[in-house]
Amino acid sequence: MISTLISIVLLLVVCGVILWAIQALLPMVPMPPQFRTVIQVLITVIVVLVIVWIIAGLLGVVAPLRL
Repeated sequence: MISTLISIVLLLVVCGVILWAIQALLPMVPMPPQFRTVIQVLITVIVVLVIVWIIAGLLGVVAPLRL
């Protein structure tokens, strides 16, 4: 149980750093504000889905993840 919690925390930290890096680099790419908003929303939705999938896999709800 403890190893599952540690894995969840580490995966959340990694996903958070990746999300932060993408959102920090996105303003450096020249594009209209509408596209930037759409990309930010898509990135957020994808990261949330990945986090839910990882947590569900670690808890045994879906196919188990081998870490």
